Amino acid sequence: MRLLVLGGTHHVGRAVVETAVARGDEVTTLTRGLSGTPAEGAEARHADRTDADALATALGDDTWDAVVDTWSFAPRAVQTSARLLRGRAGHYTYVSSRSVYTWPIANGADESAPVVEADPGAEATDYAADKRGGELAALQEFDGEVMLARAGLILGPYERVGRLPFWLRRVSAGGRVPAPGPRDRPLQYIDARDLAAFALDRPVGIFNTVSRPGHTTIGPLLEECVRVTGADADLVWLDPAVVERAEVAPWTELPIWVPPTGELSGLHDGNVEAAYDAGLRCRPMTETVADTWAWLGREGYPEGSARAGTGMDADAEARLWAASEADGAADQVR
Repeated sequence: MRLLVLGGTHHVGRAVVETAVARGDEVTTLTRGLSGTPAEGAEARHADRTDADALATALGDDTWDAVVDTWSFAPRAVQTSARLLRGRAGHYTYVSSRSVYTWPIANGADESAPVVEADPGAEATDYAADKRGGELAALQEFDGEVMLARAGLILGPYERVGRLPFWLRRVSAGGRVPAPGPRDRPLQYIDARDLAAFALDRPVGIFNTVSRPGHTTIGPLLEECVRVTGADADLVWLDPAVVERAEVAPWTELPIWVPPTGELSGLHDGNVEAAYDAGLRCRPMTETVADTWAWLGREGYPEGSARAGTGMDADAEARLWAASEADGAADQVR
């Protein structure tokens, strides 16, 4: 297969390129060329996607069997790309997000859930509208088959947001580690490499592209972090009420985790049966954790790219311990 990856040097894009090259596909990447390099074996082209003329020059008159687009900013860039590739590719995958659903996302929501308003020709506004605008651009402008991959939480090697890397780094430091409970709180996520494999199968339609709820739980995931790092770390499980009293934010300061109830709970409770029926398969959690730790060992923690506010700082951790001790004292009084 001749594949064009719009992106290709970070997280999902990098996973797509490496997966495609490994299976023998002829891969072309198009990036700005400012950060990261494509996997060995891919042809690298460079252009600023917000410059339509530069993009057209970089693409030339070539044709591809499929396109994978990971763009997350101004929807008009997807609009331009989809227009330029009309009649020049058979399939267009746009890697979107479950963030396109109106907030809060209902528990059990499938692909028919209501989505935010968006303009496919807009400049960047906010993440949800940008991703929904990108979806509309792909659907409206491309004349071949389209797949919208509404990814949920994406983990695995090359994860620049820094969610699983945060936990691996904190656990590797050892000592008592505040672990948000309950230990059996179900999680729903996807390894970027499984998302890549699904995209390369070229299904058609709209899919919540993430594991089934409960693919693992927070307990085994953090315990696996302890195991792979070999750290002398003690996970101390905290009740969600303790986390709330400490005013430490789920999802951001405590990455991956959200409480079992409340408006965030739908982040780990989406309906994904359409994707599984179309062939999505998700690897064991242990492989994702081990391979992410190995990647960090090779390339280091993504300091320059980890999303601001991802992972609790020392002050937030201190608040958790204080709230936990107060909770223990209250139990003794009761």
